[in-house]
Amino acid sequence: MTTKPNIVLIVADNLGWGELGCYGGGALRGAPTPRIDALAKSGFLLQNFNVESDCVPTRSALMTGRHPIRTGCLQSVPPGLPQGLTPGEVTLAQLCSAQGYATAHYGKWHLGDVEGRYPSDRGFDEWYGIPRTTDESQFTSSVGFDPEAADIPYIMEGRAGEPSRNVKVYDLDTRRHIDADLVERSRTFMRRHHAAERPFFLYLPLVHLHFPTLPHPDFEGASDHGEFADSMMEMDHRVGQVLDEIDALGIAENTLFIFCSDNGPEFRSPYRGTAGPWRGTYHTAMEGSLRVPFIARWPGRIPSAQVSNEIVHVTDVFSTLARVAGAAVPADRPIDGVDQWDFLTGLQEKSAREGFPFYIKNELRAVKWRDWKLHFYWEPEVNEGKGKLESPYLFNTTRDPKEETDVLVFNTWVMGPMLRIVKRMNDSFQRYPNTVPGASSDAFGKR
Repeated sequence: MTTKPNIVLIVADNLGWGELGCYGGGALRGAPTPRIDALAKSGFLLQNFNVESDCVPTRSALMTGRHPIRTGCLQSVPPGLPQGLTPGEVTLAQLCSAQGYATAHYGKWHLGDVEGRYPSDRGFDEWYGIPRTTDESQFTSSVGFDPEAADIPYIMEGRAGEPSRNVKVYDLDTRRHIDADLVERSRTFMRRHHAAERPFFLYLPLVHLHFPTLPHPDFEGASDHGEFADSMMEMDHRVGQVLDEIDALGIAENTLFIFCSDNGPEFRSPYRGTAGPWRGTYHTAMEGSLRVPFIARWPGRIPSAQVSNEIVHVTDVFSTLARVAGAAVPADRPIDGVDQWDFLTGLQEKSAREGFPFYIKNELRAVKWRDWKLHFYWEPEVNEGKGKLESPYLFNTTRDPKEETDVLVFNTWVMGPMLRIVKRMNDSFQRYPNTVPGASSDAFGKR
């Protein structure tokens, strides 16, 4: 790559595999998604893109290329408690910034909510959004809410080298408007840096479809199927607005555009989503938790109308985008992500990985390898688990997408390659100790 391309990364929140039209949902879910469906036709759609169990660990994996068990970013915690990436972790934004990119974060961060750990402290030139999560928009209207005992949630903003500041209370009204605000800021950011002839990395982690799933007033009633479907239609529109801005600026052929989700679908009613043919929701080790939408577009670089069931993991986004930006990944620590550029561009037919281990917090819950899935714990629905299994369950996810028939007794041969994945991870933990959640320092000696 002779000139540095722009990178636009949009991450939906709790968007299940089966929600979009291009993944079998759309109008069947009461919400047509024409803009994202068209995006899929113009790019590469992954059917086996895998994430972590929860918002925090996925975003940590995306930003660092490392499994969250290494970084200590294991789960969401309330405001006021230690959380976030320690300063020694190197983020994707830092890599891009070092290569001359303008960098911006507009949306949900969830990787640190104190000075030193906001996006503007971690490689982003500017940011606007929420430091934690969207459930907090319900706080101030909840019966008995006590602002003396619990933190009031705010939408915030900041710039590199300056303290971040509160902008406005994040309540149910501002929750309805926030995605529109995020997209407008994103469009302005792209215009500004295109005019300055500077490559940019735009990270746009949207709020939709996280509960409470409430649409902008312009989309209320748009679907005739309730607020969840209305919000789906709004999300599709917001993605289209970003695509339209890229096209209007004439930079599509020099812009890598990625749309994906951070987690499988919500499990709480009335906002429960769907993972299509897969079983389960986020907060579990089921395929419905691991697999989420992923579409990449780059005209002239990524062939259009491509679909693959090859395994790709969220940590791979880090390593792949580092290559696109011309940056080297850190060599002083384990990087779990692998470079998938040759796979995405059609230079190789197969993914650069065959599998990965899956943890929830510090527990090894499952391993995926080729068409196989090995469960060490069994929890098909949140809070309805059997605990650790004496004999693991094995499923073939191609023949048994709902993970209903344990076939380990007939296929014990797969234990060898799958347990070797576990051994490699355990060996690396001994050499590079994992960061304790909430720690003020990490294995790299930085505070």
